[in-house]
Amino acid sequence: MKERLRVKGLVTVRVLDRDGNVKRRVPGWLWRIAPLRLLHIPGRLMEQKFHNIVTREGDALIADALLASPTKGKVTSSSGYIQVGTGWTGNSTKTNTRCNTSTGSMKLLDSGYPALKAAWGSTGDTTVTYRATFAAGSLAANGINEACLLNGNSGSANCLAYAQISPAVNVTSSDTLQILWEITILGQ
Repeated sequence: MKERLRVKGLVTVRVLDRDGNVKRRVPGWLWRIAPLRLLHIPGRLMEQKFHNIVTREGDALIADALLASPTKGKVTSSSGYIQVGTGWTGNSTKTNTRCNTSTGSMKLLDSGYPALKAAWGSTGDTTVTYRATFAAGSLAANGINEACLLNGNSGSANCLAYAQISPAVNVTSSDTLQILWEITILGQ
């Protein structure tokens, strides 16, 4: 019998307004046509899900975590960071070790993360979730189109996963950006 092990990820990016509601995108050019504007069709919610890639370093971190005495630091509540940037190129995403063009400061994972998506023995118990929240005032940037999940905030930190954010999001100083990362391990 031959078994394949797969690691897949999903990133949810959410932009919240000052009242904690998910913001809406400005409707496109078609909306500007007068008859459509009268229908009061709102723009799309600024909450999107994206696939990501577990990087080369991430593959090694997962293998290292299976050792009796791991040599690399895990992504924990005290060492896990999410970085965002504006430099997505689509080149060499598997070998990325950081965002290509970072913007703002790296953000420590929220309290209680990482966590299993479901209780042990339930569907979802093979998915680890990580979440970081860039609170209002901590980030103001246009064109955020990349994110990475790291096991630290120093130059020696390793990148577990990297994702493209498309369409890019704009965050004002009064907005909150929340990034929820899910890494699922599947044996088949």
